Amino acid sequence: MVRKIMILVMLLTYLNASDAYERNCVGCHRDLPTSLQRMFMNYLLVYGGEKNMKAGLKHYLQYPSKHISVMSDLFIANYGIKSKTTLSSAQLDEILDIYWDKFKVFDKLK
Repeated sequence: MVRKIMILVMLLTYLNASDAYERNCVGCHRDLPTSLQRMFMNYLLVYGGEKNMKAGLKHYLQYPSKHISVMSDLFIANYGIKSKTTLSSAQLDEILDIYWDKFKVFDKLK
């Protein structure tokens, strides 16, 4: 019974998510000790800008590897490497655009 309720809650959460980023990223990352915003900052430090960051993150999601992850060795030892995405290239582009717009700092500085 509890399992059925959990599945129903997860399904309703998925259906109520406002965009592709919310549907495909936020749910899994919610339970990690590092926020998606903090991960964004790590990627930005490594890749330096929008074009390189999106390309690097897209490549990582398509071909996950410890060697190209920007997460610490301790994080990887505790949580592992993400499984290869099942999302299409177009879906990844949409999600990365949303992710960039949500956390970019350049237009928010005054």
